[in-house]
Amino acid sequence: MGTLFKRVGVHIALMSWLALFGVSAFAGTVTLAAASTLRYAMEDLSRSFGQATGHKLKIAYGSSGNFYSQIKQGAPFDVFMAADMDYPERLVKDGQALGPVLKYAEGRLVVLVSKQSRVLADSTLLDVKAALADGRLKKFAIANPALAPYGMRAQETLQHAGIWESARPRLVIGENISQATQFAASGAADAGLVALSLAIVPQLMSSTRYALVDKAWHQPLWHGMVVINQKNPAAADLLAFMQTPAAKSILKKYGYD
Repeated sequence: MGTLFKRVGVHIALMSWLALFGVSAFAGTVTLAAASTLRYAMEDLSRSFGQATGHKLKIAYGSSGNFYSQIKQGAPFDVFMAADMDYPERLVKDGQALGPVLKYAEGRLVVLVSKQSRVLADSTLLDVKAALADGRLKKFAIANPALAPYGMRAQETLQHAGIWESARPRLVIGENISQATQFAASGAADAGLVALSLAIVPQLMSSTRYALVDKAWHQPLWHGMVVINQKNPAAADLLAFMQTPAAKSILKKYGYD
């Protein structure tokens, strides 16, 4: 294990974590099912995790609901990082994951529009309501509420604003939050309710505008993760890493509370 502490580029904070959690001396690979909201954050997290442990991440992105169904059917993932707590907790209850569920972040919703859109990025959704009435808003993007936690929270937000029923005929449903973000950012939809973690990346900020939605308008977007494959020691190391200051700093950089 001493050789791990000598690895070039490992930060002091991560070295302390290695001593605390006692990670495996052998490099391994973690097959990770990650919610789409993590797409950009995971690039930094994967790099930092690898520097700290020597392990590699093999990552698939998608909706938490789809991954839940796949894992129930025996999909060979080692770790599940969901965009809510419910799906991981159900896997633990069913004996298909090792509890307890680690609450690793809280996500935020934003109203996202392209700079060409005639709809304003308004945190109160008052202009969205006005645009529904005057015809400026013909398509509104959200993730699928039946599969994606961000879609569920988007529905709750529209209900809180009193515009769910008027918005329903104009909804463009993304299979996951990444697809819904692309609809709004590209102009395929006039506006959308998407994840802050996807809206703030440089690839989108040059061509879009966003406004943060009050998180009191919907149920909390707590994100949870669990080990699926208990036989892979590197899987437990990933959960340990996600509790370090280094991981929390990266998540904060990508808009997570």
